[in-house]
Amino acid sequence: MVEYSIGVDLGGTNLRAAAITKDGEVLDKISGTTNLHEGRDAVLDDIVANIVRLRERFGTEGFAGAGIGVPGFILMQEGIIVGSNNLPELEGAPVRDEIEKRLGAQVILENDANAAALGEKWMGAGRDVNDLVLLTLGTGLGGGIIVDGRVLHGYVGMAGEIGHITVATNGNPCGCGNYGCLEKHASATAVEGMAYMMGLGEGLTAKDIYDLAEQGNKNAQTVYARMGAALGIALATLINIFNFPLYLLSGGVLPAWEYFSPSMFEEVNTRSFTFRHTKTRIEKAILGNEAGLYGAAYLPFQQAPPIA
Repeated sequence: MVEYSIGVDLGGTNLRAAAITKDGEVLDKISGTTNLHEGRDAVLDDIVANIVRLRERFGTEGFAGAGIGVPGFILMQEGIIVGSNNLPELEGAPVRDEIEKRLGAQVILENDANAAALGEKWMGAGRDVNDLVLLTLGTGLGGGIIVDGRVLHGYVGMAGEIGHITVATNGNPCGCGNYGCLEKHASATAVEGMAYMMGLGEGLTAKDIYDLAEQGNKNAQTVYARMGAALGIALATLINIFNFPLYLLSGGVLPAWEYFSPSMFEEVNTRSFTFRHTKTRIEKAILGNEAGLYGAAYLPFQQAPPIA
């Protein structure tokens, strides 16, 4: 008997699932699209169908349950998604209970960035520590905090919103109602906005700006330096609060590390006595977009009793 769980990564566009053993071996993966235009029931049907397909392949005897990573806030006790711009059809619905009823098995919902942080802890760059913070640098900027090997949720499940740390008191306005949020100064969207303000052109993607930096464009390199400075302010704050051994960065902006990391480390050194005088590490995550699948799959192993 193989003891395994199924991790699901549910996004606004793609739906992926993987059967993963308790030792972290990926038995199989499947992927498809998230058919949001067909409505809530169709999305839930697709999630269940993918889980059932993998469970039928590997059997019910060793099945520990399913973990599902989703964008947005989750009311953990109720298993309800709230505040998800990418999955409005699922907001306010008893998603966890509905999927559990259809599967007849344990289901755990988790924020996608939290799942990615847990995946890096389990099988990625954080395997040698029990406490870490992960920042995901994408269209927005998410984060996950792992304490003693488990996700830190806070009292209603909304801990780890690192993208909304203030890094500039008179900075760019954010949809959350604040000004100067990290997300508005260090995400791919922020990079694109800064590039436009620097006169690099309209409609450029973060990848375009990275290519310009690679070609020696000073304005493009300045954009990434400013992004790095914002990251450094936030990381210094996190280091000063948590005193964790490891802080990881992941996401689509990571290839520009050589352009944003010097100013990032300069700010961290300036603003954190702890960083200057300990072996605190700031490193790249290593699992890429697989981190969320690993983390989602690990959730049932943390909560389920041992399978006899």
